[in-house]
Amino acid sequence: MDHIDQMMAFGLTRQEAVVYWTLLAEGPLTGYEVAKSTGISRSNGYTSLANLVEKGAAYLEEGVVQRYYPRGLGEYCDSKIAQWRGYQKQLEKVLPEPKRRGEGYLTIKGELQILDKMQVMIREAKKRIYLSVSESVFNKVRCEVEEAISRDIKMVLIVDQKISLPGAVQYVGKQSSQTIRLIVDSENVLTGDLEDGDHSTCLFSRKKNLIELMKDSLRNEIKLLEQQERKVEL
Repeated sequence: MDHIDQMMAFGLTRQEAVVYWTLLAEGPLTGYEVAKSTGISRSNGYTSLANLVEKGAAYLEEGVVQRYYPRGLGEYCDSKIAQWRGYQKQLEKVLPEPKRRGEGYLTIKGELQILDKMQVMIREAKKRIYLSVSESVFNKVRCEVEEAISRDIKMVLIVDQKISLPGAVQYVGKQSSQTIRLIVDSENVLTGDLEDGDHSTCLFSRKKNLIELMKDSLRNEIKLLEQQERKVEL
């Protein structure tokens, strides 16, 4: 995902994102200058600029020559996040109680969606987390793991090389570079890999049989690693 795609996630169309990024790069511009810099037609350029002003991403300087000033990236993004948080709180007040809770097997597709699911699961942990990943995958959820440890969540980590992670029980073993096994509170499980980028898939479930199967697998792996450690010490 490039910077234009990322800006689109903050409520801009692709053309608006291009115009906004041009303003950030070049400073205040007229509609004519924007069209010249971006290659967008003048009419579309003015439309995008007007939309940026309406969405709070740019300001218009009135005068003989009208110029458009970009709002700072951090300021704009923070304002959108605050706005969405406000909407979230309003929605939570009227959120209906689900008639049934899904207990099946859900397929999570795409690297970003899988990582997002991992992060959410770790943030929502209440007691313990078992995580088996490579160091490269671990680094993508390190912040969430460290925050969980700070909340006194028991963290058991199986990784392919030693990581500086105070507060975690850690085992070092051979891991596939992109494989994921995650169990949270003995209630949720996520397993799969990130091998295929946007085409990667993982399985998420609350099914007890899959959770117990994964727990047994991790227990056996931990026992084997402990035995190997003792042999090395001897």
